[in-house]
Amino acid sequence: MRKGVKAALVGGVFTVMVGGAGYGAYNLVNGVTGDGGSPGSGSAEVKTGPPTDGEVRDTARKFLAAWAEGDARQAAAYTNNSAEAAAALAGFREDAHLTKAKLVPKEASGTRVPFSVSTTVSYKGKSKPFAYDSQLTVVRGKTTGRALVDWSPAVVHPSLEKGDTLVTGEAATPPIQAVDRAGTVLRKKDHPSLVPLLDALREKYGDSAGGKPGVELYVERANEDAGTRTLLTLARGRPGELRTTLSAGVQKAAEQAVLRSDESSVVAMKPSTGEVLAVANNRKDAFNAAFLGKVAPGSTMKIVSAAMLIDKGVTKASGPAPCPASATWQSQTFNNLKGMTPNESATFSEDFARSCNTAFVKLIDEGGISDASLTEEARDNFGLGLDWKVGIPSFDGSVPESAGPDRAANAIGQGQVQMSPLNMASVTATAMTGTFRQPVIVPASLDDRDLATAEGLRASTVQQLRQMMNRTAVSGTGARVMAGLGGDVGAKTGSAEVDGQAKSDSWFTGYRGDVAAAAMAQRGGHGGDSAGPIVAAVLGAG
Repeated sequence: MRKGVKAALVGGVFTVMVGGAGYGAYNLVNGVTGDGGSPGSGSAEVKTGPPTDGEVRDTARKFLAAWAEGDARQAAAYTNNSAEAAAALAGFREDAHLTKAKLVPKEASGTRVPFSVSTTVSYKGKSKPFAYDSQLTVVRGKTTGRALVDWSPAVVHPSLEKGDTLVTGEAATPPIQAVDRAGTVLRKKDHPSLVPLLDALREKYGDSAGGKPGVELYVERANEDAGTRTLLTLARGRPGELRTTLSAGVQKAAEQAVLRSDESSVVAMKPSTGEVLAVANNRKDAFNAAFLGKVAPGSTMKIVSAAMLIDKGVTKASGPAPCPASATWQSQTFNNLKGMTPNESATFSEDFARSCNTAFVKLIDEGGISDASLTEEARDNFGLGLDWKVGIPSFDGSVPESAGPDRAANAIGQGQVQMSPLNMASVTATAMTGTFRQPVIVPASLDDRDLATAEGLRASTVQQLRQMMNRTAVSGTGARVMAGLGGDVGAKTGSAEVDGQAKSDSWFTGYRGDVAAAAMAQRGGHGGDSAGPIVAAVLGAG
């Protein structure tokens, strides 16, 4: 090995370190490129099956050593996509200006090898240390049978996706100092769940907030609309102030509440204005599922379905709506949650509070209901599926026209319906007030953007929805988690079955005073089990 490069096996864990300044030429195997084999390999038998423990360790060692030495071409030769790997690893030094790399593999778990990266960002006389953890996976080459690193940009840094690059230089946009509705500064260290949202706000409003860009190491996304993500600041710019609609107090409560359940998200808003008060996610990634999630909302969708049935004159809150053990619609049989007692004498209000699926399925078979009815109700009265301009990217809900069994499935929040917690918080806000007010996280006056509009609900429909949601919160499926909240309250629970999941997604939405909130916890079970306590905590703070 070249002087300055050390590779050692200590206690079963390889460490690779590069000493001295700069990078040297380091060739472990001459002429090896990707999955193409090496010169003189002859007609040796191609290996098959998973890589052995020895192959995993050896491949990881060689790949990390070449990367640490700065030989992007050689490191890429130990991957199954040498072209992409070479470009990304060259960019590590040339675009991100990362030098003096120290790569330390940790104990392998099967074919997966975690490793730590310690390096220095050096740019125009400014330097800072930068350290993080990543991982690689070793696979068998399809054509050569060689053990190779399964290439992904995330190997270089876990924040990278296909086409993304690491860049050090003047920031793409000036920094912002986001403040809440009362002027309290929203710091990332105080509100870690807001990090991706504040980055998105900076990307959109940084240029117009009056700040000056600094020097940063950041992720430049392949999709320009996705913005950038700052990883390290070498020289601070001057932030411009950006006022948001958030409430620091409600936001703090939301961030603490989602810690109750993994993969959970919550949104709180003011029904009287449409202003978002809090948004929080508890996820391993940086995805803003609270705004961008696209999943079935389960029985929380019955708020929209109930409004449709009332508006169409099919039933009313006090009207009869039998709740049988099962109901069949166009050859598909629907059941209720396990343990629900059938009730042929039930009223629609009771069905709503108990979340009886079969009653809703039977009612969508009534005259006046078409495949388009739920879609029209969702769009025209609740504003779902329109072009929302919240201030940062959001999903606006999807309730497609559906024939066959999906017409019934959509009515109970399954089938083809997709929602985010933001959508369901808005649905609850509209049900409370009768007026759709498109959610916003920064005032529309900030950039004169046009907000989506909808017709809203009739007063009689609002009165019945509030009565049924209040019954759900006081004596129905939401009573247990809403018990500690006083005042004017309402709720709706939901459990959404997802293909491949043994446990359903947990949904809950509710209101108290002038605050509406909705939460979702993936694989959280019944609505009151996981999502319910999150919403109750946020409503209590609001």
